Amino acid sequence: MVALLRVSSFCVKIIEYTMPLNLRGVLRVAKALFRLLTELSSRAAISRLAGAFARSSFSRKLIPRFAKLYGIPMEHAEKSIDQYESLNAFFTRRLKPGLRPVDTDPNALVSPVDALITGMGPISDGTVLNVKGQRYSVEELLNRSPRMIHYRNGYCYVLYLSPSDYHRIHSPVTGKMEETEAISGKVYPVNDFGLKHMNKVLSRNVRKVSYIRSSKGAVAVIKVGAFNVSSIRYVDDVVPEAVERGEELAYFEFGSTVVLLIENGTFVPEPGLAIGDKVQVGQSLGVLRGKTITHKEGPSS
Repeated sequence: MVALLRVSSFCVKIIEYTMPLNLRGVLRVAKALFRLLTELSSRAAISRLAGAFARSSFSRKLIPRFAKLYGIPMEHAEKSIDQYESLNAFFTRRLKPGLRPVDTDPNALVSPVDALITGMGPISDGTVLNVKGQRYSVEELLNRSPRMIHYRNGYCYVLYLSPSDYHRIHSPVTGKMEETEAISGKVYPVNDFGLKHMNKVLSRNVRKVSYIRSSKGAVAVIKVGAFNVSSIRYVDDVVPEAVERGEELAYFEFGSTVVLLIENGTFVPEPGLAIGDKVQVGQSLGVLRGKTITHKEGPSS
């Protein structure tokens, strides 16, 4: 199904750029049909079936082909390719120690994942930046959590993990785990097509939110599920009471997205970063300075 979606998306783009203007209406119909196909693939039952296969020993034969297809550097993996018992085990692989050093500035907020920046910018009165032509609200992303008030004028990063990326999620800050929330939803793809042509997938998909309070401010780590990624798991299936910056926190079973929301008036973004840049775990996304702007927010808990 995933391969079919990717091929279909590519074909639609080719047709769009080569057809005469009077046939563009046909393309709109094709896109509508493709959206319908994507809707059908978003059903949790289909995702669970694909996930069950990926966790089975039968999927092990696909690992070498998968690694070659996505250009995965096996020299970075913790184990050799023949030591992974399933495609899922390979996909959620750890890296060799020392490959993702954490920025030395103790006030740096670091990337929790290896990913492509698909959105970044300030949050204005609860409206998150434009992501692939769509606007999201903090209220939608956090499922109307009372904590949303702390991020209404904060900062946001949207970080997309492709199938070739390392898929473990690390803590962006050192702090106390104040709360976690599992939010039910769909499992739409969060690739370029899903973000552009499906309606607000980041706030409609399955999500797990970790609210972390550091000494310089609060951060919401929103882990967004996608097709084959309805399983978002904490390390050892345990939610920690406290985390260290760069410490392993959770992992995706197949590619997905992490949305970072950073508390109002606490953050200065890294000036050299832009949408379209690749980042790695431990790399600085900016600096937490503590409260510099006063907002009426209510209690911190």
